[in-house]
Amino acid sequence: MTGLDPLPLSGRQPRAVRSALAVLEEVVAAGPGVTAKEISAALKLPQATTYRLLNLLVGEEYLVRLPDLRGFALGRRSARLAPHAAPAPPTAARAVVEHLRGLVRWGVHLASYATGQVTLVDRDPDHPPTEDALLARYPHASALGKVLLADQPDWRGVIRDLRRLTEQTVVDATALDRQLATVTTTGLAQQFGELRPDRGCLAVPIRSPADDTLVAGLALAGPPNRIAEADGRVVELLREHAERLAPLLG
Repeated sequence: MTGLDPLPLSGRQPRAVRSALAVLEEVVAAGPGVTAKEISAALKLPQATTYRLLNLLVGEEYLVRLPDLRGFALGRRSARLAPHAAPAPPTAARAVVEHLRGLVRWGVHLASYATGQVTLVDRDPDHPPTEDALLARYPHASALGKVLLADQPDWRGVIRDLRRLTEQTVVDATALDRQLATVTTTGLAQQFGELRPDRGCLAVPIRSPADDTLVAGLALAGPPNRIAEADGRVVELLREHAERLAPLLG
């Protein structure tokens, strides 16, 4: 046996390897800042086991502790495991989004689904959106997230935590099933105070003209009560601009 030959695995080692890989996968899926307690709950691992695996992965530089010591992120050696950054929209697409902003009184945000999660690629500077990590980790609570979930064969394979973020957050799987069925039927997702109590939004899908693949989402955001009262013309404008964006993003 040479110095490069792998050592034989004991009976327990394969399970430990799978658990370590699961922890890495959870950090990728949850995003920077995920805590040991959250990882333990998501993977149904004992907390002691989770802490041991995290310490090992930090020591090997696959993970790093964030400066505030409240969570973890991918480390130097996990660079290849990190999702690819969503491409920036072309200038023509930004112009379409900016045109819509000039027609409505609410925030307008463009999101890409190229990474398999909600990634904002054009944020309204006058209406700062919710933190990217929250949008990515809890798609059930945002309109853009519901557009993504409604397009999945089984949304349960995408979402990891039906967490209640506000009193309005839908955390019942059956109720979410009904919401996503409505999104599929109408092509319009909505939420009123589910992600933040002071913010609601409407979102429509943007699909590739070539193969109808979901590539992006366009959203209007504002106070929940005003978004809930949005008239048909506002929704029509949202759809029209999504159609104009499709050939530019698809």
